[in-house]
This record gives sequence, C-alpha cells and structure tokens, in this order.
Amino acid sequence: MNWDRIEGNWKQFKGKVKQQWGKLTDDQLDEIAGRRDQLAGKIQESYGIGRDEAEQQVKEWENRV
Repeated sequence: MNWDRIEGNWKQFKGKVKQQWGKLTDDQLDEIAGRRDQLAGKIQESYGIGRDEAEQQVKEWENRV
C-alpha cells in the first residue's frame, strides 16, 4: 500500500486505524490527518511504547491494508 494513497483517503482509513489502535481518539485521528509520522507518534504516546515499536506497528498495518 502506498502511503500517499492512505493520506489522500484518510477519512476512509480512519476506521481501520481505529480498529487497530482503539486508544486513539477521533480528535487525534483528525490531527494525524494521514501523516505517517504523526500516526506513529500518537501510537507511541497512547500505548507507552518506543518509537521503533510504533513504527513497526504502522509498517505492519500498512502492509495489511
């Protein structure tokens, strides 16, 4: 999956992100606005994990969608 496509269709992907990372709020998802680095940062904050782990989770999710 091309991240540009995810960013361009963020409204459609927000639901899938919410399924994967349920701790993220709608406000956080709106703030992320499809930016990959923002998504990883919010995951890191919300779940108390390291940057590398958050990046890995985003990469795995990206490969599945």
